[in-house]
Amino acid sequence: FHQNLGRWVEVGNSGIFRPEMLLPMGLPEDVTVIAWGLSLEPPTMIKYGLSNIRDLVDPKVNLNFVESSSICPLDK
Repeated sequence: FHQNLGRWVEVGNSGIFRPEMLLPMGLPEDVTVIAWGLSLEPPTMIKYGLSNIRDLVDPKVNLNFVESSSICPLDK
């Protein structure tokens, strides 16, 4: 629970891969693959005041924002 936001924040996620994602990898249709991991996007969004995940990871992300912040330091 995030005290300042007054709501729960996702910090982990899990799921099952859909069969059409596994077939190109050569896995048989009857194989079930689970995945889990840390969800780093929500804490990053809170830190940088972003309300939409597409501002962080999207083909149309604002590169000026990325380059001018400490999210991803780039050597020039």
